[in-house]
Amino acid sequence: MQICALCEEQAKKSRNGKPHDSLVKIDDPRIFKGKKPRGFEEQDYQCQTCNAKFTQSTDKNDLAWTLWRG
Repeated sequence: MQICALCEEQAKKSRNGKPHDSLVKIDDPRIFKGKKPRGFEEQDYQCQTCNAKFTQSTDKNDLAWTLWRG
């Protein structure tokens, strides 16, 4: 799968990294509730340029931005 340069950079972003301009939300966010402060959310994004898909997670044990491999 070829991905655009913006998505290459997105995959390297840290927890506070914002989605680049071509990434749009797909589906509803998944909310995982646990005992405070352990709850977290996951949101899926897709690039309008190269169709790469990412999941952004707020869980401290996950990578912030995960590129889907297909």
